[in-house]
Amino acid sequence: MSLPTQKLGGYDFYRNVLGSPKFIVAPMVDQSELAWRRLSRRYGAQVVYSPMINAKMFATQSNKHYREINFNTVCGEEGDPTVDRPLVVQFCANDPDQLLASAKIIEPHCDAIDINLGCPQDIAKKGKYGAYLQDDWDLIYKLINILHTNLSIPVTAKFRVFPTIEKTVAYAKMLESAGAQILTCHGRIREQRGVNTGLADWTKIRAVKEAVSVPVFANGNVLYQSDIFDCLKATGADGVMSAEGQLYNPALFHGLTSLSTPPPKDTTYLSDEDILLRHPRHCDLAIEYLDIVLSQKTPTIVSAVKGHLFKIMRPGLTKEKDLRERLGKVRVNPKAPREGYQEYLRICHELKERMERDGKSVGGRLLTELIETEPVTGIPVMPHWLAQPYFRPPPSNLQPEPKASTLIKRVYTDIEESRDDEEVKRVKMDDNYPTMGISSEVQIPG
Repeated sequence: MSLPTQKLGGYDFYRNVLGSPKFIVAPMVDQSELAWRRLSRRYGAQVVYSPMINAKMFATQSNKHYREINFNTVCGEEGDPTVDRPLVVQFCANDPDQLLASAKIIEPHCDAIDINLGCPQDIAKKGKYGAYLQDDWDLIYKLINILHTNLSIPVTAKFRVFPTIEKTVAYAKMLESAGAQILTCHGRIREQRGVNTGLADWTKIRAVKEAVSVPVFANGNVLYQSDIFDCLKATGADGVMSAEGQLYNPALFHGLTSLSTPPPKDTTYLSDEDILLRHPRHCDLAIEYLDIVLSQKTPTIVSAVKGHLFKIMRPGLTKEKDLRERLGKVRVNPKAPREGYQEYLRICHELKERMERDGKSVGGRLLTELIETEPVTGIPVMPHWLAQPYFRPPPSNLQPEPKASTLIKRVYTDIEESRDDEEVKRVKMDDNYPTMGISSEVQIPG
C-alpha cells in the first residue's frame, strides 16, 4: 500500500491509507508483536496494532534495551511496508513532550500513532496513564493535539466509555476536537476488568459513532464471526476490533471477503469446510506461528511466544495435561532461544498427532454433529482439536448496562489486556540481556 504524499485524516486516511478496514486486531501488551501481526494478516486482519509502548521509557535515549524489545528498528522488519503494514503503533503517556519524542522515532515506521486511554490495570493507575487519564481532559487534549500538530501521520485514540452515554459522547467529541482521526471505543467502563469484566455496551459505541465525524472502531464482545456482523449492525461502526477473541482464534477474521452475507449463527448449516475456515486446527496455527518466529530476524520475547501457544492450543492442552505440563516447563535461553523454540515445536507436533487421533475416533461424523452447546450461555463449543474462544462468564451479581442485554445475547468476555492470562502466571524480567529482555520462566497453575 503506497504512502500518501500529504497527511490525510479522518475518512480520507481510513480509505486511502488503511484501505477501509473492517477487521482490526487490538493493541495487546506482550501479545500483538511482529510475529503475531504477520500471522493475523494471513488470516484476514486488515489493520493490526502494536503492543502498548511506554512513551516515557521509549523516549529515553539511554534505554536502548527497552526500545529494542518494544519496537525494533534495527532489523528493519517492524513497520516494513512489505510485511508489516498497515500498522498503528500505540503509546501510553502522561507527558506531551515525551509522547512526541517517542512518536517521532516511530513515525517513519507506521501509518498512525495511537494513544492508549483504555488500560484499566493497576499499573496504569499507578503510572497515571490509560483509562486513569479519563479525569484529566485538559491533559488528554494536549497529548492528542501535540501529535496532531507535529507529526506527518495521523494520531488516533482508543478509550473506554463512561457510565453514562452523555459523558461518553462529550468525551469522544473532545478527543475528536483535539485531533484524533480515528476513535476506537471499548464499550466497557474503567471498572470492568478481570473477574468484573462483564459485557461491553454497544449502545454507547453507537452513540459515539453518531456524534463524531471521524471513523469509529468498536471493541468488545467479539469472539465469533457472527459477532462481527452483529456488532457492526448494532453500533454502526466503521470497523470491529478484537483482542482476546483473536488471541485464542487468530482465524477470527478468516475468509470474510464480503460484509453483505453474514455467516449463519446456527452452526447446523455450516459445512465442515466452513467450520475449518473459521476454526482451524489449533496445532496447525501454533506451528505456523512458531515458523514465523523462527524465520524472522527480529527477536520475539519468550513470554509472548509461550503465552500465544497456551492460548491457541488451550482446548487440546486441557485434555492432554502431560503436554501442558511439558510446555510450561520448557526453559528458553533468551540469548539463544532457537533450541527452546524447537522444543515448543516438538510439543506442538506431538499434540497435533493426539488431536488427529481424537478426530479419527469419532467415526467419520461431521463437525456440525460434534459441536456442543454450553448449557448456561448457549454458546457453541467446538471439538477440542479446533481453535475457539475461551469464556470467562461474569460473576452472577454483575449486571450489564441497561439495554446491553438486548444487543448481546451471549455471555462471554473479550478482555483488552490479555497479560492477565491464567496460563502465563509469572514472568521474570531479565535485565541483563539487551535484546530479548524477558525470560521464559512461567509457572503453570495446577
